[in-house]
Amino acid sequence: MQHVCLQRISNAYFVCERRPTLTSATETCPHNFAEMLPTEMSLKIFSELDIDSLCSALLTCKLWHHIIEDSDHLWRNHCLTVRAFCQQEIDGDRQYGLSWKVTLVRNYRRGFLKREWLRGRYSNIHSADELLDRNMCSLDVETWGEILEAELER
Repeated sequence: MQHVCLQRISNAYFVCERRPTLTSATETCPHNFAEMLPTEMSLKIFSELDIDSLCSALLTCKLWHHIIEDSDHLWRNHCLTVRAFCQQEIDGDRQYGLSWKVTLVRNYRRGFLKREWLRGRYSNIHSADELLDRNMCSLDVETWGEILEAELER
């Protein structure tokens, strides 16, 4: 049986596999995969992460930050997922020349909130006071029209 070791050493996380043994507790994993692999392979690994994990990886170390920050492709894939709910907003941001990352950051919360409204998550809200403990953001008139239509169909 193998165990995965994840340790933080000087602002970098190292991942390795090792067998359980009775060795010193100070034994560390020696390598950062991004230092050992070509950038393309690191990008392939990072492309498998969800948006929350990608943002966490961005903060892990300078090398990971550099690789992730410089790859518009990683952000594009997540942005296209959000685009399913915020097409107009994302298309508008892209027309203004904003990067995929900036576009995603600007529209991620809005897309999540819109998806929750359209799925009926807030159908039983009777007053604005019931929304105080939830993270809300402004939505445009077209979005509210879509939400209203969805609520009328329920």
